Order: sequence, then C-alpha cells, then structure tokens
Amino acid sequence: MTRAQNDLNTTSSLTAREVCQVLTDVVLGKRIMMRSSTQSWSEIYHGLMSVEIDGWRLTLFNDCDTLDYCEYCRSPDGRVGTLELWQREGTDPVELLSAWEREQLERLLAGL
Repeated sequence: MTRAQNDLNTTSSLTAREVCQVLTDVVLGKRIMMRSSTQSWSEIYHGLMSVEIDGWRLTLFNDCDTLDYCEYCRSPDGRVGTLELWQREGTDPVELLSAWEREQLERLLAGL
C-alpha cells in the first residue's frame, strides 16, 4: 500500500476546492510557498515538484514549465487529497484556478 493510499484509509479527504483555495492564497500573497524538492521548477521541466505552503505539503506536476495538476496534498491537520481521488470527483485543484491565478502561480513556482 502506498503512503497516499494509507493516508486515505486513516484520515478524511481534502477536496479539490480546499486545496485550490490554498493555491489561490499563495497567488494573493496571503500564504508563503517554499520549495521542498532539491530541484527547481525549471530544472525539473517535466515531472513532480514538492512545495510547502504554511504547513500544507503539495506535489505539483510540471509539464514543460506549465503547471499541469496537483498530484498530492496533505494539510497541517493530516487530511490528504490525491489526484486519483479528485479525478473521481471530476476535477483537480489546478483546474479550479482562473487563468490569471494559474499564470501567477507558475511565475511564483519558477522563482522558487
């Protein structure tokens, strides 16, 4: 069983909307985002990048310098959301961002 599967079995799930709000708060300057991965956004170019946002841990997919989706999120209270879970509900947090929010978030990720 993967860590994400185990987390889903022991805690309640995060909704895509909750995670989207955290990302929106970063864009609006209400929260601080820090890189958790050793490689930068541009060094990864195509793959997963981990970030921390005020105790929230997110894994985001970089598709050729474009934010594609959120793979995983763990809130400070231990709740978890995954791409698999969100896709069953029909969306993921990144899809809920406006075009402007997504563009700003990509700019911030590139600067980490």
